[in-house]
Amino acid sequence: MQTTSHLLMIRPVNFGYNPETAVNNSFQVAGHDANAQDLAVKEFDMLVEKLRSHGMDVNVIDDTPEPYTPDSIFPNNWISFHTKGTICLYPMFATNRRKERKQGVIDSIKSRFQVTDTIDLTGYEEDNLFLEGTGSMVLDRDNKIAYACLSPRTDLKVLNDFGEQMDFDIIPFISVDALGKEIYHTNVMMCVADKYVVICLDSIRDEKQKTEVTESINRSGKKIIAISYKQMESFAGNMLQVENAEGKKFLVMSSQAYYSLNPEQVKELEHFNPIIHSPLENIETNGGGSARCMIAEVFLDVKR
Repeated sequence: MQTTSHLLMIRPVNFGYNPETAVNNSFQVAGHDANAQDLAVKEFDMLVEKLRSHGMDVNVIDDTPEPYTPDSIFPNNWISFHTKGTICLYPMFATNRRKERKQGVIDSIKSRFQVTDTIDLTGYEEDNLFLEGTGSMVLDRDNKIAYACLSPRTDLKVLNDFGEQMDFDIIPFISVDALGKEIYHTNVMMCVADKYVVICLDSIRDEKQKTEVTESINRSGKKIIAISYKQMESFAGNMLQVENAEGKKFLVMSSQAYYSLNPEQVKELEHFNPIIHSPLENIETNGGGSARCMIAEVFLDVKR
């Protein structure tokens, strides 16, 4: 099952530019708006409203003022939810992001969904080894493949541990931006959907690795939709395919990402599913993440 209608989103209370994450996130730029939190809430609420209006079950949990968690709006980095009742907890690079693992969030999910097993990888933080959830990995859930560009936030040892415990094949590679700097999260350069993959292949400069990624995608039967560096920088790789309660699929992205696409790409994507886009410029600028980062998909069974 590649998509779900059950989504977790965290409504921020202290959103803002985080210097601890900016050290290796070239997508992140300190904004000049003093009211970044207020703007983030408006953008957040607008995206939630659009998702719900299309039939998605969005579980919104309000963040707490304490402890201070400026990036709590991006829950997919510290937790992921899987079939058969499994949740995974991940080791985080930034010290203040580790505080996002709030028991209240987990308890809220457990109150609605069946959780039978927890895979806790957070102990790797003691060794300064990190794997930031479905930011570090882009999962082909149907084919049990985890694509991952290695970076200070994505360590191969932790990645292999995830693969062994979750029975996923690992496809690691190096991905860089137009200036040759390592890309911090895989989900800004590629998106895996049920029948297609959006990816900035130019960012994989090692030809052997590029071939391995391309051949893996081709073997999975998915169509490759390539994006450019410029489109990636507009968060066109940071998309997520979801479905509504009736099983109809949609592709979610920011308005900046949508308007960076050319008409042929839009037509190709809409051949597979309608597009939902919403303005997220403040979140993208200060947080360095976009629509996909804001959504944690919940593949757990609903309690009856």
